[in-house]
Amino acid sequence: MDVAPVMGIAMGTSEAGGYVNADRNVLGWFNELAFAPVDLNKESMADPWSGDNGVGATYFSQDSVIKLAPAAGIELDESLAPAEKLKVVQNILDGENAADNPKRGGAEAIFRTIGCYLAHTLILYGLFYDLKYVLILGRVASGTGGEILVSECNRVISDEYPETAAKITVMLPDEKMRRVGQSVAAASLPEIQ
Repeated sequence: MDVAPVMGIAMGTSEAGGYVNADRNVLGWFNELAFAPVDLNKESMADPWSGDNGVGATYFSQDSVIKLAPAAGIELDESLAPAEKLKVVQNILDGENAADNPKRGGAEAIFRTIGCYLAHTLILYGLFYDLKYVLILGRVASGTGGEILVSECNRVISDEYPETAAKITVMLPDEKMRRVGQSVAAASLPEIQ
């Protein structure tokens, strides 16, 4: 199976992205997507590092999960680190007695919302990149939440962008690859002389 072109999007502390074109080459220009705008609403969340509103880092990272938690009825202890807050939400879906957790519907809604964001953003990214395969990686994509996120992304693309649905495959690698995929990709890059 020809797996190029492929874009990898890692959702963790921020959003990281990489792209390999149809010739299996990394482009000669930056593929950093964290600070690319995905929402032009002036009231959208500002990225704490850049100060820019509506950038990918605030929609495809643990910050997005944290931002959506109150609307989903999930209170997070402010003393927790962002990664710990993400884990609280993920434990609602994957922890002990998850099936009986009354907050499960709210946690599912968080990941469906991020999947919807991703679907519309991939259409935007498709204006700049030839997209065929998209790999979703990172801590945010771990566990059941990642499965919900990718499923919703594919549903929205299919329903709202049927012409694109036939051209693009959004995939979720196995759990180990989701968590360390960025490291594997970076380690496998050739040395440039």
